[in-house]
Parts: sequence; structure tokens; C-alpha cells
Amino acid sequence: MQTTPKDIWTPLHAQLHRTLKERQLLERSQRVLVAVSGGQDSLCLVKLLLDLQAKWGWELAIAHCNHRWRADSDANADYVRQLAQTWQCPYHQQTAEAVATSEAAARDWRYEALTTIAHQHNYASIVTGHTASDRAETLLYNLVRGSGADGLQALVWKRPLTPEIQLVRPLLALTRTETGQFCQDAQLQVWDDTTNHDLTYARNRIRQELLPYLQTHFNPQTEYALSQTAELLQADVEYLETQATELLQQVQHPDRPGLDRSLLKESPLALQRRVVRQFLQQTLPCAPNFDHIEKVVGLMTAPNRSQTDPFPGGAIAYIESSWIWLTY
Repeated sequence: MQTTPKDIWTPLHAQLHRTLKERQLLERSQRVLVAVSGGQDSLCLVKLLLDLQAKWGWELAIAHCNHRWRADSDANADYVRQLAQTWQCPYHQQTAEAVATSEAAARDWRYEALTTIAHQHNYASIVTGHTASDRAETLLYNLVRGSGADGLQALVWKRPLTPEIQLVRPLLALTRTETGQFCQDAQLQVWDDTTNHDLTYARNRIRQELLPYLQTHFNPQTEYALSQTAELLQADVEYLETQATELLQQVQHPDRPGLDRSLLKESPLALQRRVVRQFLQQTLPCAPNFDHIEKVVGLMTAPNRSQTDPFPGGAIAYIESSWIWLTY
């Protein structure tokens, strides 16, 4: 195992070690797949995990996803492969057959590719280098798009990708400034992703223009503050989703798509909206948006025989006595 030129046990090592134990993010002796792009966050992550490996007994492996959307993508992949060889770490790579047309499509393909590798090679956890900075950017990005609490807390510490594979983000308490300083101190050569400088991408504009403006004119600790807000929202969302799932079971008709509005309208509006969203997710061909949800919520107190205009796919919600029915 390669060591840093300075004392290997830095404050970041101690912080990550403590975070992993307190949040129960990874188990001892677990097979762990680390997603490495070559950027500073993922290099910081994999180096920290390699340094902690002796304490935890993990079987670590490196995975790289080649999106093929830059001229240097193959060279980037070769660099990560060489790092894995230097660290004597198993290496896995997935290369996209077609270049993604958007950030969202690239992200979806990346998680699919990582899940495929983890499934094929029996890795229980996929670990990524998302930081508090990413969390702050995601909150701002979703906020200006009109997202609710679910979108504002989208980057969570741990979530299942499949029943057998967990996605883990151990660096959510660190900022990009801290990961960059760690790489500098450890003399890790960071691969510069030129797409990170392209301001046609909304997230890059948030990172390079909006966050620095907020830090300069409002709060120097903006990234930490927004990340803390996301953390608070995560707990709220988990609680409300659990309550909504239980309520849906009580008000949903057992044999056909319908909701008992006489029971549901007695609940707080926040729960009504979540129950309706979960209900529509079972039926509509696409994820319901705010307008779709509000159409059904509006039927809670509407006169008998009232109905909505068609949802995507052609479904219509209508009132019949105490029931809201969804039909095509």
C-alpha cells in the first residue's frame, strides 16, 4: 500500500474513519467498489480508503466509467488504470457505447455501469466521492427548478441501488477545497476534466459563478450551510415518506386504482401530496410532477363527478362519492 510523504494519519483520515463508524456506511471485511474519475474528489476518496484498508479489512477495487465525450477520455481511463496498478488494486472499466446527450443521461448510465460491475464481481457497496460542495450545488440546482424537499436532499449518505448493492457517499461532510488540499499534500496528480469548465452546463455555472458569489457576499461557509440544510431535509423526507406509505395502504382501494378521499382529506396537506405522488407513480407512465399531484389533491373537496383533464398516458382522475378513481 502506498503511503503519503507526510504522516499518513491526517485529520481527514480520522474524520472519515469516525464517519464510517458513526453512520455505519461500510462494514468490516466488505468487498467495496470505488468509483474513480481521476478528479480530486475521487482521488481523495480512494486514497483515504486505501490508507484505512488495514483497519477495516476491506477488499477494495477501482472502477472507472469512460463516457467517451472528451478527446482525452481514453487517456483519462488509462491514467486511472495506472493508478490502480500502482496501488495494486483490482481495476474495472465500462466504456459507453454511445456518447450521452445530457448530464442526467450520463449520470444514469454511470450508475447503471457501476451496478453492473458490482453485480458481476460481487461488490456489496459502490462508493463515490460526492462532497458537501456537490450537495450544495445539487440543492441550488433543484431549488431553482422548483423542486420540493425530496429533490433538495437528493444526495444522501447511503441508498440501495439494488437489494444487494448499496451506493455510499462517505465524503459528504468535506468540501471540494478540503479534497483538493488533501490531494496536494499527498502529491496526487489530479486529472483535469475540461467539461468542468464548460459554463453551458448549469451545474458548472452554479459551481463557478453562483456559489462563489454567495460565499463572497452572503456567507463564506455557504457550502457547509447548504449541505446542513440538505441533511436536515433528509430526515424530514424519510419520516414523511414512511408516514405517507402507511397512509396510502389505508386509503387505497385493494382492487382498482382509487383513493378514499373521505379518509385522506383528514390528513395534513404535506401527507396528502406524498400519498397522491406515490399513488400516481404506480399508474402513470412517467414520474408525476407538481401539477399532476395538485390536480388530484384538488379533488379532495371537489363536488361529486368532478374530474381532471388527462394525465400523461391518457388517464383521468374523477370523483365518485367518497372515492377518487383513476381510469383510462
